[in-house]
Amino acid sequence: MKALVFERSLPRFAAARLASSFASGRGVRVGPLRHCEVNEPALPGNDWVRVTPLLSGICGSDLSTIDATSSRYFQDIVSFPFVPGHEVVGRTEDGRRVVLQPALSCEVRGLTLCKFCRVGDVGSCQYLAHGSLEPGLQTGYCASTGGGWGVALVAHSSQLFDVPDDLCDEAAVLVEPIACALHAALRPGVTNVDTAVVLGAGTIGLGVIAALKAYCNVEHIIATAKYPHQKALAMDLGADTVVSPGELRRAVRSRYGSSFVGDRLTGGTALTYDCVGSASSLSDAFAISSSGAEIVLAGMPRPMSVDLTPLWHKQLQLIGAYAYGTEHSQRAKTFDLAFDLVRNSHLERLLTAAYPLDRYAEAIEHAANAGRRGSVKIAFDLRGKR
Repeated sequence: MKALVFERSLPRFAAARLASSFASGRGVRVGPLRHCEVNEPALPGNDWVRVTPLLSGICGSDLSTIDATSSRYFQDIVSFPFVPGHEVVGRTEDGRRVVLQPALSCEVRGLTLCKFCRVGDVGSCQYLAHGSLEPGLQTGYCASTGGGWGVALVAHSSQLFDVPDDLCDEAAVLVEPIACALHAALRPGVTNVDTAVVLGAGTIGLGVIAALKAYCNVEHIIATAKYPHQKALAMDLGADTVVSPGELRRAVRSRYGSSFVGDRLTGGTALTYDCVGSASSLSDAFAISSSGAEIVLAGMPRPMSVDLTPLWHKQLQLIGAYAYGTEHSQRAKTFDLAFDLVRNSHLERLLTAAYPLDRYAEAIEHAANAGRRGSVKIAFDLRGKR
């Protein structure tokens, strides 16, 4: 079958890292990703099915991997060679149209459920390198399963969610990233908050805004966005104030009537979502937070250097928000809530362009520079390719 394959190659990895230092996405031209013919993955067991991807999104974690800028933290929970792609809407051999929940948790691996999997928190599974599969935190990073950037993958029955007939493929492929955003929005157990700040207006940031509006009683949402189309989408999805990153501190100051001490505020917000995951965005979150505030890190961070003194001095709570599972405050699976949020907020509009696999370099470079190019989500279109 045809697929994009990421192989272990230290020279190509180094070349990708160097190329990406000049421009985001450049790593695809020289790195370990190649378009080639590979064998279809074997079915690991009786509860597994073959899935033919229809659309498969390009995630920020994929871009970090291709540009060789991701953290070495992941090296022991990834197996090579792997076919990337974990944002997938596909079709099973019996004709079901499904969305993939890519977490390779205990049930998928044929293991006794860990304490997190027992309560449905599959994104927190403790055994990502054990059981019947090669190591891999998700489908798309595991040599055993294949991924969405190929014409076939295998999935455990517990990973598949049926797509309602009224949801088009372009909407369904947004369910996985929106599930991540929704999980982040609900991570602090938000019930009644005066103001929330959302840093970043890519797919995750926009998803957090939509989720806050739909599921949380937040009086006022302040968001940052770099580009006009991001600002328009953020406002349409429920943000009350949208500013450029450079205007953030003044916007928060105006909201709370606080004053500046240097470049930080004497008072500020109690809840901030960092949907960027950079040193500058985290520093902004520290600067605008009041003492005791919560900061949810929703954007996948890269290795960075950041001054943690404000975290210590203000007694802030920095909360990680990864993947999905069960939202206990809503008594529902994250993906079930995400289907509703994608439908009700018409989030298919976030999918800007879809490319065939053989134009993968163009697609990756587009995704890496999506904001600057007036885009949000980029995907691969594999319909009719099997």
